[in-house]
Amino acid sequence: QVQLVESGGGLVQAGGSLRLSCAASGRTFSSYAMGWFRQAPGKEREFVAANLWSAGLQYYVPYYASSVKGRFTISRDNAKNTVYLQMNSLKPEDTAVYYCAASSTLAPAYVARRDYYDFWGQGTQVTVSS
Repeated sequence: QVQLVESGGGLVQAGGSLRLSCAASGRTFSSYAMGWFRQAPGKEREFVAANLWSAGLQYYVPYYASSVKGRFTISRDNAKNTVYLQMNSLKPEDTAVYYCAASSTLAPAYVARRDYYDFWGQGTQVTVSS
């Protein structure tokens, strides 16, 4: 079982940066793929970024939605049981509640699928003003 708590959201002007953190409980954190999703009012929860272990590469491989590629960076620190989302060059359309998620069965083809994540945090609000 994994429990997730997001933090780091807030209000920022367009062009600014925020760093979100997701603290996880559980003793098998390193075995979980981690993802970030976001949900704006009136919209479905959408994929933002994820990383997951590649047995072939022996590395956590990052994946990004096209809307954030080049601006956002996902990273993790297994020793701290924490995954991060560094958000740069923020735009008003990035405004949403951001959710951290964990998956025990994720594969690259499914990183954007909500149903492939087992655990979710409560979310943290990110508001980008114009």
